[in-house]
Amino acid sequence: MKHRRGNGATMPTALLALSGSPNASSKTSLALQHLVDHAASTEASLDTGSMEYGVTAKLLRLGDLAMQFCDGREPSLYTGDSGLVIDHVVAADALVLGTPIYRGAYTGLLKNLLDMLPNDALRGKPVGLVATGGSDHHYLALEHELKPVVGFFDAYVVPGSVYLSNRHYRDGALVDAEALESLHRLADSVLACATRVPRELLGGAGLSIPRRSLSQS
Repeated sequence: MKHRRGNGATMPTALLALSGSPNASSKTSLALQHLVDHAASTEASLDTGSMEYGVTAKLLRLGDLAMQFCDGREPSLYTGDSGLVIDHVVAADALVLGTPIYRGAYTGLLKNLLDMLPNDALRGKPVGLVATGGSDHHYLALEHELKPVVGFFDAYVVPGSVYLSNRHYRDGALVDAEALESLHRLADSVLACATRVPRELLGGAGLSIPRRSLSQS
């Protein structure tokens, strides 16, 4: 799977998965790793006709990084891990956002990153959603919490969001066959959308939202 960059060069499709979990032994990160591993090995899994392609797939665990707190500065002024993550998001062709659901909403770690991003960082990009919870109680957080914030960025939420609960795991492993298949289908769909649909068709012009300087905040 390849796409054309602005200079006409053909480049592999870059998929970035972001885990908003603060925990080292995270069910969310485990699920996203399965998705990333599948995406990186999809050379023959999609019906692409005679088109040759390649995929780069990467998982970033926000809980493992020294993220700064969003303070209203221009996105280009964040440094260290924060600047690195912002650069990865901007460069990605497609993303998958994953988070545990706490109190009916996504984590503060993920919210903090979203607040740092340039307003156009996700514009026209396909985004897959993965959420985890202790039970099925928070399933609708995908609809009511995650989809609206992706829509704010004028990104396209790929159908087939995946919600996982404790019943899908056993002894620290994701073992449910249907859950694994859902993750694989989501990866395939995000990649197919990134390569087959022109970016300009996936997002509107969006609102112009100027950032205020720190002195105005």
